[in-house]
Amino acid sequence: MKTAYIIHCWGGSPNQFWYPWLKKKLEKEGFKVEVPKMPNTETPMIEEWVPFLKKLIKNPNKETYLIGHSVGCQTIMRYLESLKENEKVGGVLFVAGWFTLKGLESKESEDIARPWVETEIDIKKVKSNANKFVAIFSDDDPFVPIENEKMFKTKLDAKTIILKKQDHFVGKELGEGFDEIF
Repeated sequence: MKTAYIIHCWGGSPNQFWYPWLKKKLEKEGFKVEVPKMPNTETPMIEEWVPFLKKLIKNPNKETYLIGHSVGCQTIMRYLESLKENEKVGGVLFVAGWFTLKGLESKESEDIARPWVETEIDIKKVKSNANKFVAIFSDDDPFVPIENEKMFKTKLDAKTIILKKQDHFVGKELGEGFDEIF
């Protein structure tokens, strides 16, 4: 059975933004959908979020789809780099994903983001552990520089979509692009 995992953003929760909307939409298409509450969401840490995801997703395979929002995208990339060769997932959708950030409002936010930005990701392993990548960006995201779009395209061979005036995708619906991965 196709299973989708929606990994929320920093400070987020499973019932916010477009997560319930997408969960319902995918369930109508026959998916089993999980939107877990990630640990310590106000201070996300690689060493907590990635093992949490590894424990949650028992048998990743071509019927497994991952959807990340913001730091959820970072979590998914780091999760994928940890998989064995026979654990390839069907596809990944990144929403407001990033390799670089801007506009963090405090030293505390910068300190939380620093390990995510500075800890290298084995892109080759990430690419080899998913069949397809789609990445959606907003032209007015206050935290994700638009240059990230080119990074996702060149590093991951992701199909990229830039939407207008979606901020950091904190609305109730996701808009276009989400269905291109499933």
